[in-house]
Amino acid sequence: MDFRPSADQELIRKTVREFADREIRPLAKAIDRDHRYPAESIPKMAGLGLLGMNYPQELGGAGTDMVTYCIAMEEVSRACASHGVIMTVNNSLAAWPIYTFGNAAQKEKFLRPMLQGTKLGCFGLTEPQAGSDVVSMRSTAVKKGGKWVLNGQKLFITLGGPADTYVVFAQSDPKAAHRGQTAFILDKGMKGFEIGRPEDKLGICAAPSVPLFFHDVEVPDENRLGKEGEGFKIAMQTLDGGRLGIASQAVGIAQAAFDEALAYAKSRTQFGHPIGHHQAVQFALSDMWVQLEASRVLLYRAAQMKDRVERFTKEAAMAKLYASEAAMALSTKAVQIHGGNGYIKDYVVERLMRDAKITEIYEGTSEIQRLVIAREELER
Repeated sequence: MDFRPSADQELIRKTVREFADREIRPLAKAIDRDHRYPAESIPKMAGLGLLGMNYPQELGGAGTDMVTYCIAMEEVSRACASHGVIMTVNNSLAAWPIYTFGNAAQKEKFLRPMLQGTKLGCFGLTEPQAGSDVVSMRSTAVKKGGKWVLNGQKLFITLGGPADTYVVFAQSDPKAAHRGQTAFILDKGMKGFEIGRPEDKLGICAAPSVPLFFHDVEVPDENRLGKEGEGFKIAMQTLDGGRLGIASQAVGIAQAAFDEALAYAKSRTQFGHPIGHHQAVQFALSDMWVQLEASRVLLYRAAQMKDRVERFTKEAAMAKLYASEAAMALSTKAVQIHGGNGYIKDYVVERLMRDAKITEIYEGTSEIQRLVIAREELER
C-alpha cells in the first residue's frame, strides 16, 4: 500500500505551506504571547478553502479528500498550532455532524456559511464532571411543545467565543443514559445562552477555550440535529474524524520541532564543531525522524480508510495516540537540543512544547485512545 501523497496533494501541500509561511507564521509568536484570537487570518484561510476542505463544492466546500485535508492541517499547524485547531474545529467537529446528520435546511442555514468561512462553528460536549465520561453529562433538554429548553454548562469549548454556530449535546432522557442524549444547533445570542471568560491556558493560546452556560435556552425543534436520543452516536462518530484533525495538528507540531532542532544542530557550535556532529544529537535527531514518519503513515492510512468509507475508529485512535505522544516527545527533544536557549521564549521550541501537550488530552486523552484500540481488538 502506497501512503505517498499524489502530485496534486503535494501541490496543495506546497500552496498551503507558502500561505502559512507568509500569512500565519509571522503572527504566531505575538498571538501566543498576547493570547489573542487571530481574527485577521480567518478570511484569508477561508479564501484558500481551508475552513471547509473535504466537503462538496455545491455546499460551499473545497471538495478535497480527507488525506488532502490532513496534509493541509499539518502545514497550518507547522506554522502555528492555534491556527491549526481553529481549522480543525470548524472542519471536523462543527461542520461534519451537520453535514452527516443535518437536513437540507440545516445544511443551507448553518453548514454553508461555515464551509465558506463567513461564520465559524464549534462543538460543545465536555462538561465539568463529564470529560472522558460523556455518559455523566448533566446538561438537560426538556421538550415543551415545538421547542426544547436547555439548561446546563459546557467546559473547555475551543472557539466558543469567536464561533457563531454551536453543536451541543444534552440529556433529553435522563433514564436512558447515553441513549437519551440529543444534539442541537445553537446560534450565538440566543436568550439565556452565555459565554464565559476564556481560560488561561498553557498552550494553543490564540484559540480561546471557554465555558458555555445554558439558562432556560429555548431551541426550536428545527434546530435538533439528528433524531432524539441519537446525540451520543453523533458525538462519537464526530470524534473519530476529529481525531484525524488532531493527529494532523500533532504531526505539524512535530515537523516544526524537528525543523528547529535540525537547524540548530547545524548552526550551534560546541567543542569546535556544530553539535550535529556529536553522536548524542545525531541519535536524538534520528529517533525524532522515525517517530515523525511513523506518525504520518498511521495518519494517512486512517485518512485513506475514511475516504474509502471504511470503519476507521481504531485507526483514528492509533494515529491520534501515536502522533500526539510523538509531538510531545519531539518538542521536548527539540528543547533539549537547544539547551538553555530552548527554555526561553526567544526560541520557537518552547511554544511547540507547550502546544504539543494538549494533543495528548483533547478529543480523547491518550488513555481513552488506548481503551478504544483495545476494545476494537477485543470485540473483533
